Amino acid sequence: MINKENSNLNKIRALEAALFIYGEPMSLKKIQDLLKVTGEEIQELVKELRELLNGRGLRLIEQDASIQLTTHPDFAGLLETIVKDELTKDLTPATLETLAIVSYTGPITRSRIDYIRGVNSSYILRNLLIRGLVDRKTDPNRSNVYLYTVSFDLIRHLGLQNIDELPDFLGYRNLVMKAEQNLDSSLTPTSDEITEELKNDKGINE
Repeated sequence: MINKENSNLNKIRALEAALFIYGEPMSLKKIQDLLKVTGEEIQELVKELRELLNGRGLRLIEQDASIQLTTHPDFAGLLETIVKDELTKDLTPATLETLAIVSYTGPITRSRIDYIRGVNSSYILRNLLIRGLVDRKTDPNRSNVYLYTVSFDLIRHLGLQNIDELPDFLGYRNLVMKAEQNLDSSLTPTSDEITEELKNDKGINE
């Protein structure tokens, strides 16, 4: 009985971790395949996670058989203050790193950016969007996922005619792609290790 409860708790934690890292609406079918559970089980896991989040700073929203982990609207003012404060400062090393990844590998999804950096990039991407340094568009293959590219304003500011005029564009682009492929080949996901794996496989209410 205890083992069953621990297993269920681990699945709830894995669900929470997956939604946090993914940062965008995630289909229940995708989660079901990821966690290797049945449709009935995923519904129960979502219900239990929603109950655990009750009264906390995060909450689950659900639409069209997809769910997303978002901040609670009660803290909209706090988040607005944080964003405004951030925008008055120069770009941080982490922001420059993210911008470089988008510049050399875009169009790229947020999950791939997280995967390459090893941390969640939601806040940084929102910052870059507000600053007008990157643009986003819906992935034609996945309507609930965005693709990020550098903005025309950034290209113009850099004095370029095209983004591939960046220094050693193809060399760095291929280097990042190769590094990502190496990460892919080194990971062997299992349902029991899904929470730990998601720390390496980084795939928000935009």
